[in-house]
Amino acid sequence: MKIELPEVCLVLLVGASGSGKSHFARRHFQPTEIISSDTCRALVDDDETSMAATADAFDLLNYIASKRLARMRFTVIDATSIRPEDRKRLVDLAREHDLMAAAIVLDLPEGVCVERDGHRPDRQLGRRIIARQRSQLRRGLRGLKREGIRFVHHLHTVEEVDAVHIERQPLWPNRRHEGGPFDIVGDIHGCADELEALLRQLGYDRDGDIYAHPEGRRLLFLGDIVDRGPRILDACRYVRATVAAGNALCVPGNHDMKFVRLLRGKKVTVNHGLHDTLAELEALPDKGATIKGDLLSFFDGLVSHYVLDEGRLVVAHAGMKQSYQGRASGRVRAFALYGETSGETDEYGLPVRHDWAADYRGEATVVYGHTPVTEAEWLNKTINIDTGCVFGGRLSALRYPELELISVPATQTWCEPVKPLAPAPEVSAQQAFDDLLDMEDVSGKRMLQTRLRGNITIHEDHVAAAVEAMGRFAVDPRWLIYLPPTMSPASTSTRQDLLEHPEQVFDDYRKQGVEQVVCQRKHMGSRAVVVLCRDLDVARKRFGLLDHDEGPGICYTRTGRRFFDDLTVEAQLLERLARAVDRAGLWQELATDWLCLDCELMPWSAKAQHLLNTQYAAVGAAATATTAAAIEALTTARDRGADVGELLDAQTRRRELVGNYRTAYGQYCWPVDGIDGLQLAPFHLLASEGAVHLDRDHLWHMDRLARICAEEDDLLLATSHRKVVLDDIDSCAEASAWWEELTAAGGEGMVVKPIDFVTRAGRNLAQPALKCRGREYLRIIYGPEYTLPENLERLRRRGLGRKRSLALREFALGIEALERFVRQEPLRRVHECVFGVLALESEPIDPRL
Repeated sequence: MKIELPEVCLVLLVGASGSGKSHFARRHFQPTEIISSDTCRALVDDDETSMAATADAFDLLNYIASKRLARMRFTVIDATSIRPEDRKRLVDLAREHDLMAAAIVLDLPEGVCVERDGHRPDRQLGRRIIARQRSQLRRGLRGLKREGIRFVHHLHTVEEVDAVHIERQPLWPNRRHEGGPFDIVGDIHGCADELEALLRQLGYDRDGDIYAHPEGRRLLFLGDIVDRGPRILDACRYVRATVAAGNALCVPGNHDMKFVRLLRGKKVTVNHGLHDTLAELEALPDKGATIKGDLLSFFDGLVSHYVLDEGRLVVAHAGMKQSYQGRASGRVRAFALYGETSGETDEYGLPVRHDWAADYRGEATVVYGHTPVTEAEWLNKTINIDTGCVFGGRLSALRYPELELISVPATQTWCEPVKPLAPAPEVSAQQAFDDLLDMEDVSGKRMLQTRLRGNITIHEDHVAAAVEAMGRFAVDPRWLIYLPPTMSPASTSTRQDLLEHPEQVFDDYRKQGVEQVVCQRKHMGSRAVVVLCRDLDVARKRFGLLDHDEGPGICYTRTGRRFFDDLTVEAQLLERLARAVDRAGLWQELATDWLCLDCELMPWSAKAQHLLNTQYAAVGAAATATTAAAIEALTTARDRGADVGELLDAQTRRRELVGNYRTAYGQYCWPVDGIDGLQLAPFHLLASEGAVHLDRDHLWHMDRLARICAEEDDLLLATSHRKVVLDDIDSCAEASAWWEELTAAGGEGMVVKPIDFVTRAGRNLAQPALKCRGREYLRIIYGPEYTLPENLERLRRRGLGRKRSLALREFALGIEALERFVRQEPLRRVHECVFGVLALESEPIDPRL
């Protein structure tokens, strides 16, 4: 005996004690799907027979069921459920979660139930109670469907129970197994000429009334096929025939369903174009009797919405909020047809609609129509593609998964809209919405999914620190599309007088399976991210910036703060950089109007003057004064015959080391006057319109950036670099010699990266970069006396594991932020990654590493 149940529903096992409900549940359902009243009694009172715990047990049962149904999980209730009042709360629970309830009634003979009851070791109810339960059960059986239980299956004998086979059927909206590709068509409203033109442009071939694509693409029609236009029945015929041929899916629109109600003989108001549909039918020889029957059958069989491509795509006529996706109820169907209304009407007599898309936070892309718009725009991964063809606009289609919009203009205005279409805004809907960010989108413990490194956990206390910094100091959030990662040093050198050397960097990468690296000179400045637009118009259209104080770009620090307090200096830098990009031909080569660059801005003192004064210079001045005084005192003591030779030698050596310390940081400081004296060294061309340049190796980046720098060589500094083949001894030796030459001249050192921007060592991500710093530069980091043998020995034991893990996580988050921005996802999706980088930086890891 086959019992069919929806793949997600609430199943009530209904029957008297001893009817075998628990045994039936264990036989046919997973243990996690079953919620037993006896188990809930045991959970709250350590005794599953405790009748005193019944109220609490059922509170727990209802709570667990609610949580499962909210997560779209098949749920079975193992309780007697013999009275309507016992079932009501559970049926209401299914209704609250827009899922269907089913009942499997085990109405076995009284003798069978009594016999089984007698074999229970823990609790025996007896014949009288079982007889009463069966009497209550019988009285309520006829009303099960009236209670709201959609599927009722009645089993009368042990043989029937033993013969049961349960099959789970997909919910009506569930087309998750269909991944496309699709072409999603907006509201047609009888515009068959434009539909024909659009389908030709999309590459579909026509055979009679059936359209098919030579590459197997399928159409998805968003409803409102009828009313208003000039060829309503032709449009219906194309859609119906193409759906019947298996080349398309269709969801109903509110106009289609009003037409269905009329065909069923219901009383409806003939307005909003319905008279045009009726006029075409009346003009047919038999007044369209046959066509009416066909259309009634077609539209009446349409499903409210579809969930496709493993849940990544949802289509519905008026949209579908996250909590309704994949569910089936009257409320869900109403939302799919009409959206969400306030119950009020506007000055045109039309319903006032709630902008559900502004609150949408789902992972699925939602494509819908219903409300005509001038431009199809993305908002929070949703898009309305009803571009008002019948009102003289366009008929639009969205290609999926490409997310490319294709439109054809209306041949004329076929119907004047009741409410004039709103003109296109200065900025997109997404940009207008992103003007303010919601704290809930970035606060609390978060699990961020990245393409490069899977899930990354951001703990709540670290997020709080990031929000504090962003809220008080950050640039306009619409510019904040990327923060750079930290960088780990190489393993400690085995050389006696050095802490870092290229040999260990090369060895680290060999162990990760990297074959070639690029060594880049490390500039001693401050990390700077530059977002550069071709002009102010691009800044407005792509970044949504209307503030007249904002220029066509920005330069900000690795913590998201504006680099320059003087915006005039920033404007001059950006203007010269944009001119250099133009002269180098990069706008045209990359087909872009904006760039995101990772750079170093020098001198270090330009941004770190306060740090220099309060930390490095203060240490240098204090150490110089104290060593001078100590040497003077010890010299006097020696001249008087005291045995202080070793102390004097130590202080003399200390004075020398302090001098080296002051010389080291002094090389990275020089005066600047406005833009004069500044140098910007770009080393990553991170992103441009439509692309994050991970697929390009570092030599490509160096080449393009060198071309830019050549156009403004007094401001822009090309980063010198070397390619190294790691299994070539000479190649490695030459790079090491270059590093020694750089550091001997006072340079900081170099950064070593795999030749490919993203490199994997098996399943693991290789370190994106390792820094190798010179002996004298490290004196700034670890202090004047770090080179003394006892100090070097201690520093050799430094641990790098956490730093390297942090570098990988921040790298993955930064790239994820850029990729989301390039895909034009909501800014909140970009910012959760940007905030994640800053939050990870708040971890207690020694910054000197």
